[in-house]
Amino acid sequence: MSGTQIWPIQPPESSDGHVPSANRSRVVIVGAGFAGYDAARSLTRALPPDSGVEIVLVNPVDYFLYLPLLPEVAAGILDPRRITVPIPDTLRGVRLVLGDVASVSLTERTVSYTDPEGSSHSLGYDRLILAVGSVNKLLPIPGVAEHAHGFRGVAEALYLRDHIVRQFELADSTDDADERTARCTFVVVGAGYTGTEVAAHGPLFTDAIRAGHPHLRHQKVRWLLLDLAPKVLPELDPRLSRAADRVLRERGVEIHTETSVREATGDGVLLTTGEFVPTRTIAWCVGVRPDPLVEESGLETRKGRLVVEPTLVVPGHPDVFACGDAAAVPDLTRPGQVTAMTAQHATRQGKLAGRNVAASLGYGRIRLYKHHDLGFVVDLGGAQAAANPLRIPISGLPAKTVARGYHLLSMPGNRVRTAIDWILDAVTGRQVVQLGLVRSAAVPLDTAAPRPAQEGTRSG
Repeated sequence: MSGTQIWPIQPPESSDGHVPSANRSRVVIVGAGFAGYDAARSLTRALPPDSGVEIVLVNPVDYFLYLPLLPEVAAGILDPRRITVPIPDTLRGVRLVLGDVASVSLTERTVSYTDPEGSSHSLGYDRLILAVGSVNKLLPIPGVAEHAHGFRGVAEALYLRDHIVRQFELADSTDDADERTARCTFVVVGAGYTGTEVAAHGPLFTDAIRAGHPHLRHQKVRWLLLDLAPKVLPELDPRLSRAADRVLRERGVEIHTETSVREATGDGVLLTTGEFVPTRTIAWCVGVRPDPLVEESGLETRKGRLVVEPTLVVPGHPDVFACGDAAAVPDLTRPGQVTAMTAQHATRQGKLAGRNVAASLGYGRIRLYKHHDLGFVVDLGGAQAAANPLRIPISGLPAKTVARGYHLLSMPGNRVRTAIDWILDAVTGRQVVQLGLVRSAAVPLDTAAPRPAQEGTRSG
């Protein structure tokens, strides 16, 4: 896989009327999550100014979402604009096309998409990078799709924030003790990275809310964290898992390991242990699966992810590359396995995809993807975190410092504004108000519906 591929003189025409000329190639990148965003940025840097290559990035929204800080948006610490980095401002030289990709034709080398106003279009490409990310993992549990909500985007974080505030306001206005108990009970399903962070931030947020409701001063507030695994954060070093477990329990979170939901209703959840928990809140954080576009592409998959070579090229299609959560990238550091679905891998794969696409156009040399994990960070709210930078387990304030430093370095923009929000939260406390902008129907659990590419919830 080296050298320059020779393409037909007349690439396929696009519905936007643009036909690349013989000396102007077009690279289409689908998705602006960690992989897609970094692929676009890497490609612009790898190409000389006079290359004549057009870079098109197709995404439903005009921003890159820094997903690891989403729990802080839900907890009222960060303004949602802090974790949404504008694509037009930060990816100069990249043409942004707003749309949800519906299909890809490998024979015609076109991408079909629907714009935000419902019109259908198609784009021809000379090179294609599939970085469509992942969506919520669904399980066949009665009532979950109707009564639970996922946690994969800004709308879901804002919904959860408003919903929690609303439960306290409704609890304050009723004389029914059972209703107050249900509204002040919050269930998080999934004790991986996202679920653990949501459950850790939750009690601090509800403490701030309850301070504004004197009538609820003595009302018990319950946070439950469920997982079928025998411990929280099962992917991490046992010492980090124990540190997170300790912080959660100190904040009153009820940890139910080897337990999940048997059925969800409008009044609560029936656990696999047989216990019924009255609640109006079910946060679904059980994991992710590749975007449905992967399966619909007709390409070979492994565990639902596109099979690719170590160069990120799709076998049999030298003009198609895939990276991030959508791709089963061979892990050369662990022969026989594929890389994990993390932000760390997605970012680095995106960078390599951009460089390898440039190399396939004659600028540079094709390289293999090989990366050793540098560790992970898990923010537990307040002054607490768990991290293992360079495989050194730490917790408490040192881990918090590492976590926030890592996030600031990793974000492609908004660093100063994010740091200011953190300072304001520490000095003045958080604002507690529900804006009512996102209602339940707008954030269904089935995220197979079109939405921005998202991947790599795990930080590091």
